[in-house]
Amino acid sequence: MIALIDVQRSHSYTAVYSIPQVRTDFFMFKEVGRPAARGAGGVDGVGRGGRNSYAASMSDSPPGVVDLLGVLAYAELTAFLRMAEDAATLSPTLNDRAALSELAASEYAHFRLLRDRLSWLGVDPEEAMAPFVAAIDDWHAQTRPGDWLETLVKAYVGTGIAGDFYREAARHVEPETRKLVNEVLAEEPRSEFAVERVRAALAENPANAGRLALWARRMVGEALSQAHRLAAARPELAVLLVSGALPGDAAQGREAAVREQAVARGRGGTADADLVEIGRMFARLTEQHGRRMAALGLVPGP
Repeated sequence: MIALIDVQRSHSYTAVYSIPQVRTDFFMFKEVGRPAARGAGGVDGVGRGGRNSYAASMSDSPPGVVDLLGVLAYAELTAFLRMAEDAATLSPTLNDRAALSELAASEYAHFRLLRDRLSWLGVDPEEAMAPFVAAIDDWHAQTRPGDWLETLVKAYVGTGIAGDFYREAARHVEPETRKLVNEVLAEEPRSEFAVERVRAALAENPANAGRLALWARRMVGEALSQAHRLAAARPELAVLLVSGALPGDAAQGREAAVREQAVARGRGGTADADLVEIGRMFARLTEQHGRRMAALGLVPGP
C-alpha cells in the first residue's frame, strides 16, 4: 500500500493570495505494508473507534470509499452545527439569520444522505466518521469567524476548498458514489448566499477587501494542512486523490493496481506520473479557488 510521508506545511498567510505555494512534490510516496485491520481496538492515525465491517461491506467498491463518505459525512454534520451557531450569534438581521439557518438545514440533509449510504453499505456511520473528528474540529477551531463577513467567506471559500478535495477523490470512485458526493457538494446555495452579501458589503466599505482576502488565505492554508493530516493517516483515502495515474477501471481491480504501482514506484517507474497527476490536481484546486475569490470581489492572486 502507499502512504504519504514527509509533507511540509509550505504556506504563508501573509504573502500569498492563491492556494499557498503549491508544488508538485506536496505529496511524497514510499511503499509500506498494508494498514492494520481497523477493529474495535482502534484506528490507525487519527480519531477513535474502528470499522468492523469494512472488508465485507466494501468488497465491491474501491478502497477509500468508506473513508471518503465518512469524512464528508462528518464535515457536513459539523457544517450544520457551525452554521447554526453562527446564525444565532453573528447574523446582523433576522433575514440573514433565517437564510443562514436554511443553509445549515441543507447541510444536515446532506449529512443524512451520507449517513444512509454508509448504513446501506453495512458500515456504522459513527465508526466511519470517527477517524476524521479531530482534524475537522481542529480546522473549525483554527478558522472560527469573528464577524458576519468572515462567516460568509468561510461558508463559501473555506467550505469550497475542502469540497474540492472531496470532489477530486470522488472522480475515481464508482458512478453511484460520485453522484452522491457531487450532489452533497453542490455550491449553488452557498454561492448565492455569500456572494451577494459580500459584494454588497465591499461596495459599501472597500477597506474590508484586504482583511477578507487575508482571512480566505488563512482558511486555505489550514485546509491544506488538515488535508495532509487526513491523507497521511488514511492511505486508502490518499490513493483516491492520485488514482488518476492508476491503470484499470475505477471500480474494479484497484487494489491490485495500487500494489502493482507501488512495486513500479519502488523501481522509479511511475513516480513521474504521480507528480504529473498531483500537479494537475492542484492546478484544478487553484483555478476553483481563484474563481470563488473573484466571485466575491476579492483578489485571488498576484
